[in-house]
Amino acid sequence: WTLAQVMEISADSWFTESDSLWPGQAFSLQIEKILYRGNSKFQDILVFKSKTHGNVLALDGIIQCTEKDEFAYQEMISHIPLFAHPSPKTVLIVGGGDGGVAREVAKHPEVEEIHLCEIDEKVIEVSKKYLPSVSVGFSSPKLTVHIEDGIKFMEKYSEKFDVIITDSSDPVGPAIPLYEKPYYELTNIALKPGGILCCLGDCLFTDLPFMEECTETLRSVFPVVGYSSTTVSTYACGQVGFLLAGKDKSVVLQKPVREATEAQVKEFGLRYYNFKVHCSSFVLPQFAQELNS
Repeated sequence: WTLAQVMEISADSWFTESDSLWPGQAFSLQIEKILYRGNSKFQDILVFKSKTHGNVLALDGIIQCTEKDEFAYQEMISHIPLFAHPSPKTVLIVGGGDGGVAREVAKHPEVEEIHLCEIDEKVIEVSKKYLPSVSVGFSSPKLTVHIEDGIKFMEKYSEKFDVIITDSSDPVGPAIPLYEKPYYELTNIALKPGGILCCLGDCLFTDLPFMEECTETLRSVFPVVGYSSTTVSTYACGQVGFLLAGKDKSVVLQKPVREATEAQVKEFGLRYYNFKVHCSSFVLPQFAQELNS
């Protein structure tokens, strides 16, 4: 996929996502209308209206979110670490330029302060225009946006955040350092005692060896580590996961310390996350057991 190829797409054509991370397979959505295409300083950005999934955001040819199924990702990457923490007052989001994670984090009354560090301001601009139901997160008075490199931003802080959520792209190109030990060490320093880190994991079916490597690296930095799974129809194989880590041995990831009541689920407008889903997301198939051993 290149920007030049996108410019040749007609109104009745298909967007096809293929990548070296999942060789030999591809995923396609039929395009109704191209809404935006362009280059930022960091990546190619495409937004199109699809026939079946509403508006779609793709970065460097990889789908980041669609209006139809984004909630399954945004809710899980946000609420699993937040409900696993007894009192998350200060939260850092690294990435998250579409605003969806900020939207979910802001729903927690316990959260007083949200910092979002996004390197690509153009992603925020495009998301605000074409993904209003997602980017509504930017309207929260709790939120402060920082346009800079997440690693450099993290270097400024020690024991500042209760929860850090790394809402990054897949582990290619500039996102690779966010899956490496120096980054995990920085997050450990930046977390308060009892703090929790939640990062984008990858698909069990296409990236299990890499996930095993990442969990092993996390265990060399954090005493508590786990892998949680969710289903997102427009991600590779329809499955994606999250790598979680607790700064202290006392942290329990698999069971919320604050249970979302039925009333709270309705108040938050949740469509995927609930108490049972939180717990069951850590139950993995036999071939992936080592991730949570």
